[in-house]
Amino acid sequence: MLELEARAEPSRLMSWLSPLLAVVLMLGGGLLVFSALGKDPIEGFRVFFLNPLKDVYSLSELLLKATPLMLCAIGLAIGFRANVWNIGAEGQFMLGAVAATGVALYFDGSESGLLLPAMVIAGALGGAAWAAIPALLRTRFNANEILVSLMLVYVAQLFVSWLVFGPWKDPDGFNFPQSKMFGDAALLPALLDGTRLHYGFMLAIAVLVAGHAFMSRSFAGFRMRVAGEAPEAARYAGFSTARMIWTGLLLGGAAAGLAGMAEVAGPMGQLTDKVGSGYGFAAIIVAFVGRLNAFGIFLASLLMALLYIGGEQAQQYLNLPSSISMVFQGMLLFFLLGADVLINYRLRLRRRAVGGN
Repeated sequence: MLELEARAEPSRLMSWLSPLLAVVLMLGGGLLVFSALGKDPIEGFRVFFLNPLKDVYSLSELLLKATPLMLCAIGLAIGFRANVWNIGAEGQFMLGAVAATGVALYFDGSESGLLLPAMVIAGALGGAAWAAIPALLRTRFNANEILVSLMLVYVAQLFVSWLVFGPWKDPDGFNFPQSKMFGDAALLPALLDGTRLHYGFMLAIAVLVAGHAFMSRSFAGFRMRVAGEAPEAARYAGFSTARMIWTGLLLGGAAAGLAGMAEVAGPMGQLTDKVGSGYGFAAIIVAFVGRLNAFGIFLASLLMALLYIGGEQAQQYLNLPSSISMVFQGMLLFFLLGADVLINYRLRLRRRAVGGN
């Protein structure tokens, strides 16, 4: 019979192989899901995973969808490395969108080239300010940052709804909960002609590179890695826990705020009550599938974007519910957690002793 046997030390090989194993198991589980729903599994696989990759425009949509995931995930990864569990990137994403929208509406009609940089800064500050609330409560009152950051997501949702149903509602918007459309100077320019892909993707790549440099090349990043991998050593070395909590949450909030800014200044072009599309929560899966590594996060973001777009394709061509993409995300997380067990344990075949009379 098979049994789990503890390893002498965690397997570095399995830490990188477990996401690949999780993806393979997710694909296998997906075929079973298509069969259970009465669809041809091969056709379902083609529509879900191959249709979004069929041409340049489809690939540009994949990169567009991956952009906010990259930004949110790299910010979360910095905190997760130090065991700072920021679960509220979704709320920080929305506050970044709100702050950027505030700048765009205040300077409505401006053609200044400084408007977009101001929106970028406002987005980052908005997300960081929202993340500062759990940081303050954690360091001053020892409140659990997981619960505080999560609950603030729902506060952010209500705040956005109040804005687009109230003071920022477009008077010419046919009573829809949305702000005015941004002027051209407040929109991110297209990266590829004929597509919706914008320069927010290049911003995401730059933040990924900066996040990697921070974690691997800076002393602050070294402190956070030590705090996560050897908390006792970090305390013995005198590293400040409060400083690492503030750093992890503020950087995570700023990155999520940049993602929110890129969303409203990119494909949306305005603030609506639908600005929170679950990117902040999906980015948690992306961060762990990517092993909290910048290159891994890049690949995992593409995979998660594929699941989003594949779900839309399956809804359109296979008449499946829109929640099908959530099913695949859930399977990916489930199989990842299961495969991660093999980092600290190995499967061993144990033969039963056959007793005689």
